[in-house]
Amino acid sequence: MPVKRLSEFHVGNFDDTNLPHIGGLQRRGLMLALSSPSGAGKTTMTRMLLEMDPDVRLSVSCTTRAMRPGEVEGVHYYFTSVERFEELLAKGEFLEHTRIHGNYYGTPKTPVSEAMDSGRDILFDIDTPGVEQLGAFSKSDLVSVFILPPSADEMEVRLRKRGTDSEEVITRRLHDALEQTSHYRKYDYVIINRNLEDSMLKLRTILGAERMKLHRLEGLDDFVTNLREDIQELYVQE
Repeated sequence: MPVKRLSEFHVGNFDDTNLPHIGGLQRRGLMLALSSPSGAGKTTMTRMLLEMDPDVRLSVSCTTRAMRPGEVEGVHYYFTSVERFEELLAKGEFLEHTRIHGNYYGTPKTPVSEAMDSGRDILFDIDTPGVEQLGAFSKSDLVSVFILPPSADEMEVRLRKRGTDSEEVITRRLHDALEQTSHYRKYDYVIINRNLEDSMLKLRTILGAERMKLHRLEGLDDFVTNLREDIQELYVQE
């Protein structure tokens, strides 16, 4: 398996010459983390947000597990060796990481930082421990949203409608939901996904408001300083 250098990990392609601006000011991007129990609709909402908003890029994790049929390098995951992953981990090159069934998974730090510096938002489909690791890296850049199903019955209906899970898997997902939903107060926002259209409106409203936060508007201090100087000149002239 080819081993990638860290510089080869990318979070989507973006044009640095056409940066997102708000009110004429360049803004800093953010990390938008979505979590939920299975059956809450997070995967569908993630897909829709990516389709609706060109300034949002999906975070692509690095993993040491083998590539599965149909998976594409750099789209689903970056595939690398255990040795290379552990080398990067020791250097602190991951925003967050975990190990599942003997395989490492982690988000490379550099491409996410570069994307945010360029005003792009990175979307994470991630669990609570991962969100906590993202917050430890940069709480000011993180916006976390927990998505809940409208009821336990509806969650089960959604899981069964998938038609991909066995009865054993469905039972395990429902059991896991007990632990997952206990963490909702650790998030910035909670959306109860009763209606997909309404939930997407709420999610995009959250994203829009967070993009307007003062600490993300680069150059705002200079703008206000210049504005005040211009006002003072007008006042003196009067």
